[in-house]
Amino acid sequence: QVQLVESGGGLVQAGGSLRLSCAASGRTPSMYAMGWFRQAPGKEREFVAAISWTGVSTWFADSVKGRFTISRDNAKNTVYLQMNSLKPEDTAVYYCATRWRTTAQAMGSPPYDMDYWGKGTLVTVSS
Repeated sequence: QVQLVESGGGLVQAGGSLRLSCAASGRTPSMYAMGWFRQAPGKEREFVAAISWTGVSTWFADSVKGRFTISRDNAKNTVYLQMNSLKPEDTAVYYCATRWRTTAQAMGSPPYDMDYWGKGTLVTVSS
């Protein structure tokens, strides 16, 4: 089993920044891609960003390109989501997920069949 724990969510004004972290523990396998998804109230879960096992390849939803970056520290089994220029429409619960032996681009394709999910962290952007 792998446990994913997100942190870093909170309340921020529009235009501000937040950095989310997701720490993996348990039987963390090698060669797994990691990603971030979000779900706003009344909406379906959507893809945000993903990063390959090596960190060389990343993939972003169009809605966050140029504003969000994703990175990982494999020594710490942690993935980060740096969110800049936040907008009220970025308000959602953000979930971390992992999938073994896949690409960052593939993680962004529905139906988002991940191996493990975190419980989420709430991000609220006020206007």
